[in-house]
Amino acid sequence: MATILRDWSYRYQWLYDGISGLAALSVGGETRFRQLALHGLTINSETKILDLCCGSGQSTQFLVKYSQNVTGLDASPLSLKRAKQNVPSASYVEAFAENMPFVDGEFDVVHTSVALHEMETEQLHKIITEVYRVLKPGGVFTLVDFHAPTNPIFWPGVSLFLLLFETDTAWQLLKTDLRDLLIAKGFEVNEPKLYAGGSLQVIQAKK
Repeated sequence: MATILRDWSYRYQWLYDGISGLAALSVGGETRFRQLALHGLTINSETKILDLCCGSGQSTQFLVKYSQNVTGLDASPLSLKRAKQNVPSASYVEAFAENMPFVDGEFDVVHTSVALHEMETEQLHKIITEVYRVLKPGGVFTLVDFHAPTNPIFWPGVSLFLLLFETDTAWQLLKTDLRDLLIAKGFEVNEPKLYAGGSLQVIQAKK
């Protein structure tokens, strides 16, 4: 169930950014957090990158430092308006992640940051299928999202955060093995890298 704090965090960017910044301290700060999923990837100025569920451009602002061909996709007109103001050098498309208006094999990299936990199970399956479709052969899907903590000390903080700012879909993601799901959709996936006591997972999945 959603709370008033969740509603405010989406309505007021300053609140969302503040919450995001505090959460990122667990992995060394906002800059490191936004780049976790990109480690080891070969990206140049011509690499075509899709920032999936880009929101207000929090990750987009880092992606444009790597490539001049970054596209942000989000279903929220308000988020896209903010993203265009925050990161004008990227291109933007308003659409749902489970039905993307792109041709097959359009992107070298698809990146998403703490967005999959917003999706119902059926949506999640459709989105991963769509990501596979729009990636070029050899392309990479990179993601960072919640994970059930492996260190018990982190459970109270994660639980409180989810209760205040998230919905049931976030709790469902904690029970979901994203690696197995990605493999079932045709991706090659190594073991997820875990951070913040196991409460965050980073996955790189190759088509």
